[in-house]
Amino acid sequence: MQVLQRIAVFWILAMCLGLAGCSYFSGKKDETEGWPEEKMYYEAKDALDGGNYTRAVELYEKLQGRYPFGQFAQQAQIDLAFAYYKKDEPASAAAACDRFIKLYPGNPGVDYAYYLKGLANFSQGKGITERYLPLDTSQRDQGAAAQSFQDFTELVKRFPDSKYAEDAKQRMIYLRNILAQHEVHVAHYYMRRGAYVAAANRARYVVENYQQTPAIPEALVVMAKAYKVLDMQDLSDDALRVLELNFPNHPGIDDVRTTVVK
Repeated sequence: MQVLQRIAVFWILAMCLGLAGCSYFSGKKDETEGWPEEKMYYEAKDALDGGNYTRAVELYEKLQGRYPFGQFAQQAQIDLAFAYYKKDEPASAAAACDRFIKLYPGNPGVDYAYYLKGLANFSQGKGITERYLPLDTSQRDQGAAAQSFQDFTELVKRFPDSKYAEDAKQRMIYLRNILAQHEVHVAHYYMRRGAYVAAANRARYVVENYQQTPAIPEALVVMAKAYKVLDMQDLSDDALRVLELNFPNHPGIDDVRTTVVK
């Protein structure tokens, strides 16, 4: 029995020593320990410029933790946001832009922060499939797109002369079209479910709030159909009249005329 106990004690000690040894040898020393602020910033910038975004994020975060009020603090914050964006972490990028805007509202680069935040928010919610295949983005949840539109709107409103304003305006047109088309998708869904009042209201919202978008004719079709089924013939005729006047060759005109009222 004593022999077995000694063997057991031996193995326990051996395991403890082994674990301690592994811990000792695997514990990596932080190479940045003792680095001055300038060195850490330029190492991070080199990583960012070289496309090593994981490394850049790591260094920028350490820089912020060690030198929160240093001479590179402001630039490091916006650089960190860009590194997150390139690293495909849009939520973190948007949050970093928000911090920059709140902490440094008078910084000459705050317009870029609004612009980058808009780009980051639009990237949120996109899966790998959407990035590499030509899918209809209007069919996914539009919360991020709506926020992106708001970010670009804020940029154009606050900084109309910014070098990013023109690109933001073009993106706003695209986003507005996407948001309008999404509403039409929802209206069609309500039509299929027999929720005709909801369908008509959603389509009317598009007509009233997204004028001059490609979704308008389809929204008028849904309105005309829904009102017809609801036995609201005057409203249906009004929607059809607007559709015929502005889009005389739209195939939805015949669809409305042949819609059967149950």
